[in-house]
Amino acid sequence: MTATGHAVIGTVIAAKIGNPALAIPLAIASHALADSFPHWDPATNRKDKGIKQVTREAFFDVVLGFALSYILIQLLFPQVNIFYAFTIIIASQLLDWIAAPYYFFKIKFAPFVWSYKFQKKIEHRLDKPWGIINQIAIIALLVVLAKIF
Repeated sequence: MTATGHAVIGTVIAAKIGNPALAIPLAIASHALADSFPHWDPATNRKDKGIKQVTREAFFDVVLGFALSYILIQLLFPQVNIFYAFTIIIASQLLDWIAAPYYFFKIKFAPFVWSYKFQKKIEHRLDKPWGIINQIAIIALLVVLAKIF
């Protein structure tokens, strides 16, 4: 799933669960669950795109995720402390942040490699447009449900 998708999921978790002892592990677990749904992300077709294009798309994705989360907090969940929300967002993206040094720089430190290999086992990529449509539908449903309940 994109960093944006994980960020929105983290935003919803922060909005609904005020206890960080529960929200942080849930956010980390949500990453694995979200990646198991067929999805597109910047690394889809990486061999065709090259690492520079993947890096540009990943950077844009991270920025978009934080911006969209900020907007959601301001518009839909204003009761949520912004620093708490961003802590939960980072937790929801944590597996990608841990894998990034291995993925982008080939740093073979055990946690980096473990996170990368773990995600490769659980994720199911789906090219555009359906890989993006799936994510938008899932994320939109989560936001609507969070607002209703």
